[in-house]
Amino acid sequence: MSYRTLRYDVDQGLARIVLHRPDAANALDLTMAEELFAVSLACAGDQSVRAVLLTGEGKMFCAGGDLKAFAAEGERVSAFVTKVATLLHAAITRFAHMDAPLVVGVNGTAAGAGFSLALSGDYILTSSAAKFVSAYTASGLSPDGSSTFYLAKHIGLLRAKELMLTNRVLTAEEALSWGLVSRVVAPEDLLQEAEAMARQFAEGATKAYGATKQLLLRAYSEALESQIEAETRHIADLIGGEDGQEGMAAFLAKAKPSFKGR
Repeated sequence: MSYRTLRYDVDQGLARIVLHRPDAANALDLTMAEELFAVSLACAGDQSVRAVLLTGEGKMFCAGGDLKAFAAEGERVSAFVTKVATLLHAAITRFAHMDAPLVVGVNGTAAGAGFSLALSGDYILTSSAAKFVSAYTASGLSPDGSSTFYLAKHIGLLRAKELMLTNRVLTAEEALSWGLVSRVVAPEDLLQEAEAMARQFAEGATKAYGATKQLLLRAYSEALESQIEAETRHIADLIGGEDGQEGMAAFLAKAKPSFKGR
């Protein structure tokens, strides 16, 4: 199967997924959400896949949701974002529940949905040149992509609030010191190191990894599915509201938004 926004291949137990919209900063649009869901099903349903490597093409890992595409939907934007978020969340759920570990190689800035997608990895390597920013509230939106499920578990509730409410940008080294990522490597070494890690997992006890992943998911009171369904409802409601519209318009105009608190 061919993909428009991704590159996907499987080699000796390792599935590689590359976000492939470099001219659009690998931003998430409907097609990418559909294709991420398709490859998540392929990975989860292929018993030969024992590890998965996810990275981005070009200078950015993922700049987040494609707000230009969202704005083009006009009055239909809430329904549109519900569809995009539901597909993205379904993909993340499949990755979380498959036995194969998901290694994420963050090659550049991870913002918004890209930030969330990076956090969903089982092992996260990052280029020393990468940066991390939640970014949602800067556009009048609430987080999606499972970050409200994973972030506080990685770094603690207070720091999670700081990142999500202030949109503080973390360098790769800061992300490491906060416990946001597993390891920082030189940009030129990222793909090699990420593949080596994924190959290590691909050669390991796949079913044991799967069981461990499931046990860790259940270590907290809220299930992933209920949490990300709540994310879908909130972001879809907010993007159709006044501040969501203002934030999106300001982002696209590269202007400072003027929020009204509604």
